[in-house]
Amino acid sequence: MSVAIVGGGPAGMALALALHRQGIAAEILDARTRGAATADKRILALSHGARQILEGLGVWAAIPHTAITSIHVSHQGGLGRTKITAEDEGVPALGYVLAAGDLAASLDAALAQTDIVFRDHTRVDAPPEAALTVWAEGAVEADAAGAVARDYGQHAVICTAAADQPHAGRAWERFTPEGPIAALPMGGQGKEYAIVLTCAGAAAPTVAAMNDDAFRALLQGRFGRRVAFASVSSRFVFPLGLRYRKSAVAARQVWIGNAAQTLHPVAGQGFNLALRDIFELARTLADATDPGAPEVLARYAAARKLDRKGAMAFTDALVRLFSNDQPLLRHARGAGLLALDLLPPARHFVARRMMFGARGW
Repeated sequence: MSVAIVGGGPAGMALALALHRQGIAAEILDARTRGAATADKRILALSHGARQILEGLGVWAAIPHTAITSIHVSHQGGLGRTKITAEDEGVPALGYVLAAGDLAASLDAALAQTDIVFRDHTRVDAPPEAALTVWAEGAVEADAAGAVARDYGQHAVICTAAADQPHAGRAWERFTPEGPIAALPMGGQGKEYAIVLTCAGAAAPTVAAMNDDAFRALLQGRFGRRVAFASVSSRFVFPLGLRYRKSAVAARQVWIGNAAQTLHPVAGQGFNLALRDIFELARTLADATDPGAPEVLARYAAARKLDRKGAMAFTDALVRLFSNDQPLLRHARGAGLLALDLLPPARHFVARRMMFGARGW
């Protein structure tokens, strides 16, 4: 009995390959032209656990990537910071920075070596005739059945920035009252970073309209002086929020990735969580006679419950705790970061959770 995967982006293609490796017949249905996902300009931060999943699919070696060997976490306006390193965690890298389009190209090339059917220009508005329909494209709609939506009143401003010194594989997560800023190393031992700067939704049009010099000054002022930015690229802006389906399964249907839960980009958990969805779904369906049977889907939902809820709670708590300037919380944040820095077991727990999700324990 076949599986219909709605969505030919990275999540849908990765699932098709994962099912193929389990001997499960699947086809991809996508409204766009095949290959459209290779034009995606977004930058992804994938964890060490995500790399292991992609290696298992045979696609990792072909993806250009930059290793994150350390992460520096701090907050503006107070003492306290922590540093997580790959060496301390016993892994070659904590994560990897890569272009979403390059990931899609590697997945599509791997699909081309199989007999998996990819039906492009095929719009799907209702579950097709299949034993199981997996929705693997788009975000959770606020009015979807059983959906929960939370608006943070924030927008993300995305660009790249060149620094005056090589990044040496270090990523930066800087929390400010206006929202977090992430600077992710790009290009081997180069000087370029992928920037995700959070601002209030009401300020987004003004920030988006800034010239390069004005935006670079804004970025530098909020980030601080640990890295000096020499130039910035053009920018694009999108709103931030938390949206998720209370249940990621229904009668002969499963939602994975952003179609199941759309997270704030803080800590870079979104596509990492999607890959863990894919890994577990393929494993659950491996010995199922009927992939859409209620008991099979219930087993999958139960297996993903802890990781889904944990990732959503983790990112939501970071946004709520760090995106304000209340004095008591500012001191509590500093104390928490200092505790992580002084207590290796606590720091190890956070690192493992970010790299592997709930399956890291």
